[in-house]
Formats: sequence, structure tokens, C-alpha cells
Amino acid sequence: MLKQLYLALSLLIALPVYAAKDNAATVPVIPVKVGAHSYYVQGQPGAASSANQGFMSNAGFVVTPDGVVVFDSLGTPPLAEALIAKIRKITQVPIKRVIVSHFHADHIYGLQAFKAAGAEIWAHESGKNYFLGDEWKQRLEQRREELFPWVDENTRILQPDVWLSSDTDFELGGMHFALRHVGPAHSDEDLTMFVKEDQVLFAGDLVFKGRIPFVGDADSKLWLAALDKLLALNAKTMIPGHGAVSNNPKHDLTLTSDYLRYLRQQMGKAVEELTPFDEAYAKTSWKQFEKLPTFKEANRGNAYNTYLLMEKESLK
Repeated sequence: MLKQLYLALSLLIALPVYAAKDNAATVPVIPVKVGAHSYYVQGQPGAASSANQGFMSNAGFVVTPDGVVVFDSLGTPPLAEALIAKIRKITQVPIKRVIVSHFHADHIYGLQAFKAAGAEIWAHESGKNYFLGDEWKQRLEQRREELFPWVDENTRILQPDVWLSSDTDFELGGMHFALRHVGPAHSDEDLTMFVKEDQVLFAGDLVFKGRIPFVGDADSKLWLAALDKLLALNAKTMIPGHGAVSNNPKHDLTLTSDYLRYLRQQMGKAVEELTPFDEAYAKTSWKQFEKLPTFKEANRGNAYNTYLLMEKESLK
């Protein structure tokens, strides 16, 4: 009888452990080797949804003899846990560091899983602006509704352990890393990571391949200038924030740059001619972009924010 009681108690104690696994990511998170030491995982096309479990952005990692450096943490804790499991199949060296490209939900909601694994989180100090006000809290609540159970009441937004104030180079396990602050562009805090031995550039959301970029309140003029900074690194391989790996960075920067220039051209013309936004948007031909993933979700907002930006620029 006593033995049966112990067994029943042990099962009750174990229940929370098994329940915690109910929200495990089931979408495929597959590392692709892009250099001698470098890997990335590619998110699915489209916006974050219950169908893709929030897996719509890229992340990467670099394996050195002394530890792993991760670039971005994906958009939910379960996705980050899936990525950690994949890293563990490749190497057992500790995950030392996570570099945050920028503070958008699809790139940072997995940070708590890496922190639990012992990693140190680095980001540029311009990202402190993200934590001012309540917008990040509202975004978290929205994601808890849209992406439950993968984002839930246990999902936390972590601040970095290290705020970087300038471009930073570091070495780990004989590998050399160059972190470059190229913002303000897509965000104020945009960081890229160049792995010198592999000639691999992790570009974050400065680059979108095969889908419409998310512009939001970005400064598209500065964003275009930042793309020139990426070209100056002469990377052989580039990992965009969204989309497939690029083995021709100069060519694959074209979609992002062409799209931003087109927005600026069309919305700038509308501002100059005092055309109201709704009329300008309806008159603009979007044929070259309308077949791309996320066009319906992102394009109108991108155009509107660019219209507002061009109004501000016209007043300077």
C-alpha cells in the first residue's frame, strides 16, 4: 500500500514536467551548414501565426572549440529550445553567447531558453529604447493571444547582460567575430555579425530575401546606407533575417534596396504633389512586389510609414 502511495505521489510530482512539454515546437528547425563552423536555421515564409508556431525568422550559430556563439534566438521559447537541442546534436561545448540583432519579437522571445542554458546575452545599447514605455508589454500580450501555447504567461522578455556601445571584435576558440552596429536602419540597434574565418555575415533584418521587408518606423534612407556598409565587409556568404542563405550577397541585397527605393520614390512623389496617402497608395503599381510573401500583411503599413517619413524629410 505504501509503495503504491509513493508511486502515485511521484506521478503527481512529474505531471508539471510533462505538461511543460505540451507546447514543444513541432515545426522543423533544421540547421544548415554554411561555413566550416557556421550554421543557420531558416524560418518559414509569411507572418507569425499558429500554423508556423512563430517560426518565421532566421537564427544562426557558430561552433568553436571553446564554445558556441548564437545570433538571435527565434520567436518563442519552444523554438529556442528546439534550436538548443539541434546545437547539442552537433557539439557539447557550452553555448557561451547570444548576439541580439535587434529587439523585434521574432528575434528575441527565445532568449530565456538560452539564458537558462547558461549563455550571456549581448546587444547594442540603442536597444534600451525598446524597454521604455509599454509598447513591448502590449506586443507580448498580443503574441500570447496569437501564438498560444508557444508564447504564454511564462514567456519573459530579457534585457541583455552586456550592452555594447560601439563596434566590437572578439575571439573565441581561435575564431574571430566582428560585431558591427549599422543602425539606425531597420531598427536603432541593428547589429550584424561577421565570422572572419568562415567569411559568413549574419545580417539580421537589414536583409530580407524572397519576401517583403518589414519597414515599420525604420528610417529607410539610413537603411539604404547601412546596406552599403554590409557590402564593404566582402562576405562570401550572407544570412538574412528572413529567407534563404545568400551565396551572392551583392545580388541578394537588391530586393531589399529596390523595395526601399521604390517606396521612397512613390511616397516621396505623393508628398511632393500633396496627394493624400490613400489616393497615392491606390494609384501606385505594386506589381513587382505583390506576389511576394507578406505583401498583404506588410506593404500598406510600410508605404504609410514611408509616406510619413517623406513628409518629415520634406520639412527639413
